[in-house]
Amino acid sequence: MKRRNFLRNTAAAGAVLPLSIADLKFRAYGPNAVLASLARAAAQTDRVLVLIQLNGGNDGLNTLIPLDQYSNLSKARQNVLIPDNKVLGLNGKPATGLHPAMTGLQGLYNNGLVSAVQNVGYPSPNFSHFRSMDIWMSASDSSETYTTGWVGRYLDNVFPGYPTGYPTSAMPDPLAIQIGSGVSLAFMGENMNLAMAITDPSSFYNLVTGSTGTAPNTPAGRELTYVRTIAQQTQQYGTAIKNAADKGKNLATYPSGNRLADQLKIVARLIHGGLKTPVYMVTQGGYDTHSQQVDSADTTKGAHATLLQQLSDAIKVFQDDLTRLEVQDRVAGMTFSEFGRRVMSNFSTGTDHGAAAPLFVFGTKVNPGIIGNNPVIASTVTVSDNVPMDFDFRQVYATVLKDWFEMNDAEVRDAMGGKTFQTLPIFKGGSTRIEDFTDLFARLSMADPYPNPAREQTTVSFFTDGGQVSMYLYDAMGVRIRTLASGKHRGGNHEVQVDLSGLRPGNYFVQLEQGTQRITRMLFVQ
Repeated sequence: MKRRNFLRNTAAAGAVLPLSIADLKFRAYGPNAVLASLARAAAQTDRVLVLIQLNGGNDGLNTLIPLDQYSNLSKARQNVLIPDNKVLGLNGKPATGLHPAMTGLQGLYNNGLVSAVQNVGYPSPNFSHFRSMDIWMSASDSSETYTTGWVGRYLDNVFPGYPTGYPTSAMPDPLAIQIGSGVSLAFMGENMNLAMAITDPSSFYNLVTGSTGTAPNTPAGRELTYVRTIAQQTQQYGTAIKNAADKGKNLATYPSGNRLADQLKIVARLIHGGLKTPVYMVTQGGYDTHSQQVDSADTTKGAHATLLQQLSDAIKVFQDDLTRLEVQDRVAGMTFSEFGRRVMSNFSTGTDHGAAAPLFVFGTKVNPGIIGNNPVIASTVTVSDNVPMDFDFRQVYATVLKDWFEMNDAEVRDAMGGKTFQTLPIFKGGSTRIEDFTDLFARLSMADPYPNPAREQTTVSFFTDGGQVSMYLYDAMGVRIRTLASGKHRGGNHEVQVDLSGLRPGNYFVQLEQGTQRITRMLFVQ
């Protein structure tokens, strides 16, 4: 194929033209309506969201460790359990601590810069990496399949007709940037995905320096050099990124050998350089820890410890850099993973695909603390047992859209696929006040089922100050199987008789809900 035909056909295939900046490769995609809408919101709020994807399914029980459940944890996962005297303490939370490798995040938490949300997941969890990540990216139910992402749908509503006429003087920059192998479904709009992907950090620096990376001194290598040069010249947003990189800088010293830190270093530089891009996504892989999650001789070390240390160190230096650059009040970061791991460890010193897990939101504008209760671990655990969901991940998304990007309720609902989710008190000055949230927890309580274990029937007692209260029964896989109570209840003590007929022996979860509050108790059926 002739050179000009090759280039013409490549552009026709979708204008995916890789740029190389010190081996960080960029791909430019046509403008995306979802990203455009979020970009407009960012222009109004001047705020940035940095998403940190923990690819593979992070073991939340060894990340944010429920010390009040330690006795039962030691029975369920003795070969991967972190010694309780090594767990890092958190101010005001004696029942909860961090993995000993996460000293950086511990420091941020204790300085009031981290909000942790416990037991985040979704109903009827899917344990496939690909399907579960699609659910997180699209904000769909597990029984639905969306072709658009949660960010993309919002921008479609705000910028109808995009990408015609873009970039503009008001928004000359990419609507989103993802550092990784490609662009996530989260950024997909109705017509196209218009985020820019930086597939390798070195390609970013090649763009900044005007180089194209080295290629073999062969006919094919010279052709590759030519294609890279044309790609840089025709990259729609390459100039904007280069200008921002030239203006921006880093003032903190980032750790070497930490790929996540390398990615966040670029994000900090572009934000400081004035790029108006409102959303960035970075990725850390390796969390699919079926085997050798820990060092068998020392469970505080091993593959998972290395990942958590890199994550913690990267977030810490990134936040320090933002502070030194004086842009810290504009930026919020959030970690997420497609699912957690099972309660019980396996015989390969690892853990298998699970359901809910904690996530972290960090920055100067978060309400510091832990939202939700520690997961309840039964005294007898099977290989099928999971951490049940307390908070739907879409509650976190809705909170980010409403309280960070200041979107209205209709826009948030559209981005959530037409569904409404209650927000959480993650951000200071948000729509849900932390004092109301804490007070509501104090006024809602539930006792352990009695008898427990039970065979045919058990009784669950709870207290409420009054209002709409629901109680559900979940199986060990985290699937809701029965509604035990639903409706308005007067203030005071209440009892629910639970019929256990037809249930197989094993572990189940009873979950009480009122507003944004959820309390979970374990039930064993004989």
